Amino acid sequence: MSDLAIPPGEYLEEVLEEMDITQAELARRMGRPPQAINEILKGGKAITPETALQLEQVVGVPAYFWSSLESEYRLVKAKEADAKNAEDEIKVISTYPYAEIAKLGLVAKTKKAIEKVRELRKFFGVSSLFHITAVKAYEPAFRQNERDSVSHESLAAWLRAGHILASKSNMEPFDKTKLQELLPVIRKLTFETEPGKLLTQLSAMLAKCGIALIVIPHFSKTYISGATYWMGKHKAVVMMSLRGSWSDIFWFSLLHEIGHILLHDKRITFLENGTKNPQYLMQESEADTFLRTH
Repeated sequence: MSDLAIPPGEYLEEVLEEMDITQAELARRMGRPPQAINEILKGGKAITPETALQLEQVVGVPAYFWSSLESEYRLVKAKEADAKNAEDEIKVISTYPYAEIAKLGLVAKTKKAIEKVRELRKFFGVSSLFHITAVKAYEPAFRQNERDSVSHESLAAWLRAGHILASKSNMEPFDKTKLQELLPVIRKLTFETEPGKLLTQLSAMLAKCGIALIVIPHFSKTYISGATYWMGKHKAVVMMSLRGSWSDIFWFSLLHEIGHILLHDKRITFLENGTKNPQYLMQESEADTFLRTH
């Protein structure tokens, strides 16, 4: 496909010239207003399937040719508009932790701003970086209020990274009973001091219960150790950042997040020190109580 936007009307004009037919005559033969034909020739009006069929009958060029030419022209024009929009989005890419996302292999390493825009669009699954704040999955990140210096964009990226990695995890459907039965076994793993061995065993256990354990470094200015959310009805995700002391922060956060899974609404994303909504704070308190009693 050519990157040059050529209106189908230009080719139609050549056909009319070869056939020695005027615009007015074409309009009469097609039963269309002369102004409509003029707009088609100038590229202002699209060639619809109905118009393509009429052109086939009048000038002998197949309808599929006109439709294909029109489709290609409109797509090139759309790409031109998208490129302009991408240029406008360059001003916000610095708010996202691009280098940290790239370290996880979730975006391509590049120094070109326009390429970063396109990579971030694919990473977040949006057609524009300006749409990220409106996506339901990222809303909790933009409500986070632990401190004024928190980067909501970094937090949204951290959550998205976890979502992508969790979607690749193989696990059984969520089983609440199995999770409750495994809690004592999970507790015993607190004596394991080798992080790699611990995470391997813990991930395998949780996967049997329908939980994806995603452990990735916290992104700059996220100030978060854990998060919990659901991907559908049968797959829970617990994200851990390993921020702070391994033994203290990790186990506190993990059991706290498991408490959310067992106790609370699957539609809610729970972030450490999230919104100050009274209902949310009550659920946080319930999760804290859970970790102290299990």
